[in-house]
Amino acid sequence: MPRRTPRTALDRQRTPRRFPKFLGAASICALIAALLSPLTQATAADSTTALAANDYCGGQCSDILPPGQNGNATLAQILLNQAFGIQPDHAEDQLGPYNNLASGAATLTDAKINDFFNDASFGVASDQVASTTAPGGRTDVTIVRDKKTGVPHITGTTRYGTEYGAGYAAAQDRLWLMDVFRHVGRGQLTSFAGGAPSNQGLEQEFWRNAPYTEADLQTQIDNAIANNGARGQQALADANAYIDGINAYIDASDSGRYFPGEYVLTGHKDSITNAGTIDHFKITDLVALASVIGSLFGSGGGGEVNNALSLLAAQSKYGVTEGTKVWESFRERNDPEAVLTVHNGESFPYASKPDTAQGEALPDAGSVAQEPLVYDRTGSAATATATSASATAAATTLTSAKRGMSNALVVSGKYTASGHPIAVFGPQTGYFAPQLLMLQEIQGPGLSARGASFAGLSMYVELGRGQDYSWSATTSGQDIIDTYAVELCQDDYHYLYHGTCTAMDKVERTNSWKPTTADGTAAGSYRMQVYRTKYGPVEYRATVGGKKVAYTTLRSSYMHEADSIIGFQMLNDPDYVKSPGTFQSAVQHINYTFNWFYADSSHTAYYNSGDNPVRATGVDAEFPVWAQAAYEWRNWDPTTNTASYTPPSAHPNSIDQDYYISWNNKQAKDYTTAPWGDGSVHRGNLLEDRVKKLVAAGGVTRSSLTKAMADAALADLRAEDVLPKLLKVINSSTVTDTTAAAAVTKLSDWVTAGAKRKETSAGSKAYANADAIRILDAWWPLLVKAEFQPGLGTDLYTAFSNNLPIDESPSAAHGPTGAHAGSSFQYGWWSYVDKDIRAVLGESVQGGLSQKYCGGGTLSACRDALISTLKTAAGLTAAQVYPGDDQCSAGDQWCADSIVQRTLGGIKHGKITWQNRPTYQQVVEYTSHR
Repeated sequence: MPRRTPRTALDRQRTPRRFPKFLGAASICALIAALLSPLTQATAADSTTALAANDYCGGQCSDILPPGQNGNATLAQILLNQAFGIQPDHAEDQLGPYNNLASGAATLTDAKINDFFNDASFGVASDQVASTTAPGGRTDVTIVRDKKTGVPHITGTTRYGTEYGAGYAAAQDRLWLMDVFRHVGRGQLTSFAGGAPSNQGLEQEFWRNAPYTEADLQTQIDNAIANNGARGQQALADANAYIDGINAYIDASDSGRYFPGEYVLTGHKDSITNAGTIDHFKITDLVALASVIGSLFGSGGGGEVNNALSLLAAQSKYGVTEGTKVWESFRERNDPEAVLTVHNGESFPYASKPDTAQGEALPDAGSVAQEPLVYDRTGSAATATATSASATAAATTLTSAKRGMSNALVVSGKYTASGHPIAVFGPQTGYFAPQLLMLQEIQGPGLSARGASFAGLSMYVELGRGQDYSWSATTSGQDIIDTYAVELCQDDYHYLYHGTCTAMDKVERTNSWKPTTADGTAAGSYRMQVYRTKYGPVEYRATVGGKKVAYTTLRSSYMHEADSIIGFQMLNDPDYVKSPGTFQSAVQHINYTFNWFYADSSHTAYYNSGDNPVRATGVDAEFPVWAQAAYEWRNWDPTTNTASYTPPSAHPNSIDQDYYISWNNKQAKDYTTAPWGDGSVHRGNLLEDRVKKLVAAGGVTRSSLTKAMADAALADLRAEDVLPKLLKVINSSTVTDTTAAAAVTKLSDWVTAGAKRKETSAGSKAYANADAIRILDAWWPLLVKAEFQPGLGTDLYTAFSNNLPIDESPSAAHGPTGAHAGSSFQYGWWSYVDKDIRAVLGESVQGGLSQKYCGGGTLSACRDALISTLKTAAGLTAAQVYPGDDQCSAGDQWCADSIVQRTLGGIKHGKITWQNRPTYQQVVEYTSHR
């Protein structure tokens, strides 16, 4: 029987509101009694030992991935969880240790690291083997699962068998999730899982970005294989074996009746008769899955239309010359005060401002209209909630402020106690139940790795370790998406391509749904429609100089979602990656926009990946350009969407720098990223300041570097890096107002205490300095508005806010999972406030704003504005600042910040305290090398 989760570790669970009340205790118990018998899974083979490959980490590789390895649950297990909070084995046994680092980091030592992480050594000790399975009865592969975490350790004697085992293990742990996301990638989630507004928004967000037909998905596979020789053929064989393993598990679990219970709750299977079908996977499903992950985490760029609108607003306010200067100062393309990953001064020019822009196609004022995606709404698809979800999805898709998340801290062996490099790194991929990522170890011919992969794409480890090296990634965000203005002809659905009037290609998807046990949303339906051109899908309509145009977005990875498979294959190949140089060569084959980090026993390395198109001379990547041959990517072929790309040497890269940090900050000097906000204050500074201090002192250890990460994970960026300057303005003369004075004292005390959002004690669910935190959360949007709106004017202030959000506190609704997402302080106006306040104080500012804004540039008026808004903020109650949501009561500050594992299936987990850190994380220090 699955164990019950101790309530001392995690917040009390709630029955999700989407499960109807008729699932009461009595009916649940009756159902459980009928369903417990078919829970036995594949037969286990006898085994007392587990094969361990060559491991050069010396027991010093660790990792963690909450909530737990097991992301599948039968109907009986789901009902037990809903009724009594009982967790299936290994469903959340990594959540407690992950949560506990927030309070335990202060006393962390190397010996205690695995109190908060898993031992990530290869293999499983014989006394720690929980089960050994021969999937499908095969003799060429075994899946060993360890007792502590249930992670699959896949060992094959043939390449086919190894990948078959990887597919089987993936389905054991994430079948329902994989099924959900193959439908997301095809824009068919609502028909599969239900019409909840969140499901509507999710499928719309991703299908707008990648409106592929089945033929498109197959073409991408064919091209990726054809263009990569023997490795391409091997990737195809690996993918087919992987799918065979998935389908073998589907058949076994169906006949054995231990398939995920969500299939019953969503009406795909009958719990009594077992009628119904779980569709087999096919190879195009992997491309659909890849398109979702690539769109979410690895596609920098876009936002050119929003950029044009804010530029026009600036020029309308100040005139063309001065307005352009104001716009450029807020854009911060290459801010000299920005924190850099490659900090040795080396320049990597990309997407720089041209001396004289060519081909710009800025819209006429008031002419821009977003292209509709959804048509013919019926039933619940026509509600206000549904249309609001659609608007949010569209805004998320069309912005350049992609959610990067993820961080990395890597220190050269020259500055460590052992003389070996140390890395603490991982991706922040949000928090889901089950998690998007899954752990595995894979050992077979040409494969030797352990780590995390996205569910359904785990034929290779995507982030993890090899025999004597580890690697990880953060989202980089450089611009690989451009917006073209295609001139219309004949009607609204034809455009000029090289002088010929050409019909747009219309792609449609019709979805309908009805209530199920899992999702009681009333019946509804709609049709999604995208018009595609050779320059990509249509996103807006407008006029330019009176001419009717459609604005399209062209992404270099569009129609190339499968290409990155080769890079991941190389990373898993011990005969390929043997050094920093071969690591960099491997990740050069990944066409998504990521920062890649590497560490072995002697070296560290960094490389920025992505197919960066070579733009025509004079084209400014910030704005839409005319869809004409003169302004296309160099050597662009619209049939295959290929072009000339910048060479590897032009991408930010480095070997053995003293240290590297990344938290989605600027990569290197002169390398412009698409999102706004790479200025003087960025959350990357939280890592930079701490790691730089450690390196200066020397003797860095795994625990000290982990503590630096954990300390930054609790820091409020605004309080640490901006609040002291705001207080300096306020304290430039005596504060006589009692309300303001009391607030200043609380804020000052918080800064002195370290500016953390940290519990008073482990599990207290109350912050130290709670009043100061409440005041700053309330004050920040008020002070930003009071500081900038009077000078910018309402229209320009609003336009800039559309380019870069004002704030991103932990309690804000942001990130891939909405509120309670952990990741915070990626986007905000902290750099603008910092530069402006320093200018008003008369301090030196490099790359400052074009004028002073706070108080019109005078210290006394600025101080008055800050004190006035501070008094207003101090008077707001906790219930006003934290109004509550479906997870928290109004006024519950800790809960408002807390991390929630967003349910993508039937199993619920408790809330954990806020930390701003990777979801999957490694701590590594290799002791030797092959």
